Amino acid sequence: MPETISSLATRVARRRREPVAVQALRSTAAAVISYVVALRLSSEPSPLTAPLTALLVVQVTLYSTLTTSIRRVNSVVVGVLIAIGFSALVGLTWWSLGLLILASLVVGHLVRVDEFVPEVAISAMLVLGVTQVADTAWDRVLETVIGAVVGLLVNLLLAPPLWVGPAGDAITDLARRMSRLLDHLGEEPSGPARVEQAAARLHEARRLDNDIAQVDAALRQAEDSLRLNPRVKEGLLFRLVLRTGLDTLEICAVVLRVACRTLTDLARARPDGPLFDPATATALREVLRHTAIAVESFAQLITAQVSANAEEAEARLTGELAVARTHRDRLAVLLLASAREDPAHWQLRGALLTEIDRVLDELGVDKRSQRLLEELDQHTRSRHGRWKSLRRPRQDRG
Repeated sequence: MPETISSLATRVARRRREPVAVQALRSTAAAVISYVVALRLSSEPSPLTAPLTALLVVQVTLYSTLTTSIRRVNSVVVGVLIAIGFSALVGLTWWSLGLLILASLVVGHLVRVDEFVPEVAISAMLVLGVTQVADTAWDRVLETVIGAVVGLLVNLLLAPPLWVGPAGDAITDLARRMSRLLDHLGEEPSGPARVEQAAARLHEARRLDNDIAQVDAALRQAEDSLRLNPRVKEGLLFRLVLRTGLDTLEICAVVLRVACRTLTDLARARPDGPLFDPATATALREVLRHTAIAVESFAQLITAQVSANAEEAEARLTGELAVARTHRDRLAVLLLASAREDPAHWQLRGALLTEIDRVLDELGVDKRSQRLLEELDQHTRSRHGRWKSLRRPRQDRG
């Protein structure tokens, strides 16, 4: 029994630190506080517009809150004002509801609330549904302001959660899938199922595009959570490390897809005979096996701010790449000898070697460091250029 209680307490403590749990608590607190404040300041018996607005304003990250809260509050206020007009003139009927929605959507585009245009209509419908008297509708405006202010204060006083951990997990999962594909490519099938299995691996490589899109969405959320967050001292460096790392994995995924297509074409061209002689097949399998380990080590390296084992991951990556390049050189010699003995389809074998070289080059520690320095330099120049453009009008006026 004590072990069960201890295990439950551990899970609760772990959940309490997760971004989803933190965000849920922040949103709940903002809604409750805004409702309590609105009860004191508004004449409405149930001022639910205030907690509704607070929920809309409390975004996942501080950066997204500051960049979208004005448009979101604007959309709510505009919807409330439209509802006040309809309530005073026609009230709620089926045809007034249609006109209300149409007018809200049109006005939402005119006031440029961007992605929050539907919320103009939503706010208007909510207000019109509960407000039949124009005088009491002004309380809805007050409630909206209360919810917006409370939501902004909660975001400023209670730091939003960091989403670096989930983004790092997504990158690690992507690297594992790529590593598993590399291991599968080293297994040469035999018999009539060879072409079908090669085509299945090509389809698996193509599915990596969808995986990368999901990881990119998680990474964008993590990047937003690092911007303007007081809990992070080196947010820019973290963002660039993760972004450049994902770019590298994306390039490797594209090259892997091309390599799978090369092996599929080779399997179709040689339906009966083996794709490679035993020595060449062994060398290829070793290259792909060590490259698979290198891909996982690369993911560990770029997520080091989460796992805190950068030196170990970099040493492992360097070692695996060195071993993979050794087997690659042996594979090149064997492929050259095979091309001299059997020149048919030499271009496919040469293309496969080129694709392996590209992956090994992209995963290199020096290539990663160079790319990261280029991104840092580009960001510095961009920021310096913005400051110059801001100071130039002042100099011109002087």
